Amino acid sequence: MIIQGVAGLIVFIGLAWMISENRGRVNIKTIAVGLGFQFLLALIFLKIPLLSQGFVLLNQVVLALEQATRAGTSMVFGYLGGGTLPFEEKFAGASFILAFQALPLVLLMSALSSLLFYWKILPWVVQKFSRVLEKLFKLGGAEGLGVSANIFVGMVESPLFIRPYVRSLTRSELFTLMTSGMATIAGTMMVLYANILGDIIPNVLGHILAASIISAPAAITVAKIMIPETRPVTSGELTEPDPATSSMDAVTRGTLQGVELLINIIAMLVVLVALVHLADILLKILPVVNGTPLTLQRIFGWIMSPVVWLMGVPWAEAGIAGGLMGTKTIINEFVAYLNLAGLPADSLGPDSRLIMLYAMCGFANPGSLGIMIGGLGTMAPERRGEIVSLGLKSIIAGTIATCMTGAIVGLLG
Repeated sequence: MIIQGVAGLIVFIGLAWMISENRGRVNIKTIAVGLGFQFLLALIFLKIPLLSQGFVLLNQVVLALEQATRAGTSMVFGYLGGGTLPFEEKFAGASFILAFQALPLVLLMSALSSLLFYWKILPWVVQKFSRVLEKLFKLGGAEGLGVSANIFVGMVESPLFIRPYVRSLTRSELFTLMTSGMATIAGTMMVLYANILGDIIPNVLGHILAASIISAPAAITVAKIMIPETRPVTSGELTEPDPATSSMDAVTRGTLQGVELLINIIAMLVVLVALVHLADILLKILPVVNGTPLTLQRIFGWIMSPVVWLMGVPWAEAGIAGGLMGTKTIINEFVAYLNLAGLPADSLGPDSRLIMLYAMCGFANPGSLGIMIGGLGTMAPERRGEIVSLGLKSIIAGTIATCMTGAIVGLLG
C-alpha cells in the first residue's frame, strides 16, 4: 500500500504539472509545503487519540441534529417523516423515505450555519484558517479567506465572504478559489453524508470534516501547479454578505436558503439518477461483456480502477471502488456515498472504505460546475467568460486534490 500511495502522489502531481498553463513558473516549494501540510493534518486527525475522541463527540452531535430534524419532519409529514408507523414494518428500513427523513437535515444545517455566522463564530473560525493558509502558501488575503470559507460553506457561499474582491482576483487566485470549491464540501452536507454512512464507517462525521480540511491545502497545491501565480496577490478583509439584523432573521434567511438548496438537491438527484439509468438502458444495445450487460458504473469502474489503486485500494477491490469514483465524478458525491452505503459488507475492506470516503469528499462534478459558474458569474459578470473557461480545469484539479487526500489516508492507514 505504501508503494501504491507514493506512486499515486507522484502521478497525481505529475498530471497537474503536465496540464499546467506555465510549467516553468511552478514553485517546488509550494508543492513541498502543500504535501507536508497535508501529511501533518492527516497525522493529527487520524493518529492522535484525543482527536479521535473528538470524532466520537462529533458523531453525538450528528445524532442530536438528526433527532431534532426527525422531530420536525415527524410533525409535518407524520410517519413519512419518521413518525410512528400506523402499520407494521415488514423489514428494517422499509419505511425510510430519503426526501422526507434524511434530506430535510439540510434545512436545519443551513439555518444553524446562518445563525453561527450572525453570532460571529463562523467568521472567526474562517479568519483563523485563512491566516494559516496565507502564511504557509503566501496567498493574498482575499484568496486565503475564500479558500478557508470553502472548508465550511458551499462553493457559492464562500465567495460571498470576499464578494467585493472577486472581480479583481488574479487568474491564479480565481482558479484556486474554484478548485477549493470543487475539492471540499459544505458543512451543510457533511452532516447529511455522516447520516448516510454512519452504519458502515465508525465516527464518520469526524472523518468527513477531516477530509474537507485536509483537501484544502491539496486544492491550493494543485491549483498553483496548473495555474501558477504571475501577478501581485489581492489583499482583502472579511466582508459580510448582506448581514442579518437579528438571530431570528439569520435563522429565517438560512432556512430559506436551505429550501433552495434542498429543492436543488432533490431535483438533481432525480434527474441524474434517471439519466444514468437511461444511459444504462441504451448501453444494453451493445454486446455483453463477460456475460454481463455494460453499465456506466462498469465502464467508469474500469477507467477509475487504476486511479483508486494508486490511492492504496487493493486491485481486487479496485473495480468496485473505481465505479464509486466514476459515479462521484460524473454524477455527484451524494449518489456515490449512497452507493457506498448500499454495498454488501464484503465488497470493500475497512481501509478501502475509508480511502473512498476521503477521495469522494468533494464537489468536483459537472452539476457543481453549473452552480459555481452561476454564482461566480453573477458576482463578477465581466469575468464570466474566464470563469467558464476555467470550469473543466477546476473539476480536474478538484478531483486530483481529493485523490491526493485519498492516497495520503491510504499511506497512513
